[in-house]
Amino acid sequence: MSKQDYYDVLGIDRSASGDEIKKAYRKKAMKYHPDQNAGDATAEQKFKEVSEAYEILKDTQKRQTYDQYGHAAFDGSQGHPGGGGGGFSDIFDDIFSQFSGGGGGFSQSRADISGDHIRYDMEISLEESFKGVKKEISLDILASCGTCTGTGAKKGTSPISCNTCHGHGSVRMQQGFFAVERTCPDCHGLGQTISDPCKDCRGTGRKSKKKTLNVDIPAGVEDGVRIKLAGEGEAGMRGGQSGDLYVFLSVTPHDLFIRDGSTLMCHMPISMIMAALGGKIDVPSIDGTKSTITIPEGAQTGKKFRLKGKGMSILRSSQRGDLIVQILVETPVKLSKKQKELLQEFSDSCKGSKTNPESTGFFNKVKKIFDA
Repeated sequence: MSKQDYYDVLGIDRSASGDEIKKAYRKKAMKYHPDQNAGDATAEQKFKEVSEAYEILKDTQKRQTYDQYGHAAFDGSQGHPGGGGGGFSDIFDDIFSQFSGGGGGFSQSRADISGDHIRYDMEISLEESFKGVKKEISLDILASCGTCTGTGAKKGTSPISCNTCHGHGSVRMQQGFFAVERTCPDCHGLGQTISDPCKDCRGTGRKSKKKTLNVDIPAGVEDGVRIKLAGEGEAGMRGGQSGDLYVFLSVTPHDLFIRDGSTLMCHMPISMIMAALGGKIDVPSIDGTKSTITIPEGAQTGKKFRLKGKGMSILRSSQRGDLIVQILVETPVKLSKKQKELLQEFSDSCKGSKTNPESTGFFNKVKKIFDA
């Protein structure tokens, strides 16, 4: 019976990265681990296949050889992969150059039992980004089992070094002048065996639990910033090192302000009358205070006012950015008959005057083009 493709065993694409291979292996290993499936021969066989696939694909050189020659490169057959006759020692030169020649023995490779890293997405407001804030988060993770303190063994007992691989997690078998490394069939790569597993975690050393943490978000953080909480990820199997927790921040859009680094921008509509006559207007700031700006007579749409130090906090600094206010002259709508008459009267009174220099200059240029 032909072996299943190693990539299919792990459920990954042939272009998968090293991290993707490791993640797929951990998921499959947890699913089919004998401690989780006591007495299930099918699950045990699946676990062996998963471990075997991982042992080959995690190693760059072995993976390259497997991609080129398939299972024939590792099945101990006496012919060149893909062809008849011919020696094939050259295939293994690079793969097993890490081993010393002659005799059986053991490699120094153990299955990676560290816990996975966790991602947590958090939304904060622009005001919280400005001030900084402490947020409490809750999440369900695999934490160290309290009953066995993460060892996986029944209370009062301890795991023992695997007698087959002597704690290395893999064995090296010699076939002629070829050395083949395989996952230890007894400890499944963990390097330890448990004769009496903990009943609460079934020998894995960890259990699912709700965890509550406080996350300090400094003032000035921007959208997309990642905060690392070392060791707050999933616990490793049987006392393995815990992973990390990464909090990814997303700053929600604000009703008034648009952020560009430490600079804030505010688009402020003003009436046609204020734009023409000028005046004073109060402008809000992100810190809750207000500032007054003076609109000059004849102000046009797009004119900007810069308020120094009224923008966002700067990360790890006591300084602040600026607030830029850009005015938008609003055209009146839904005019009454009387208002329209007054505007028309005003328009008639402006003919021949210099009240609209921009439009007058533009249409003079247009007239020259038509005349030409």
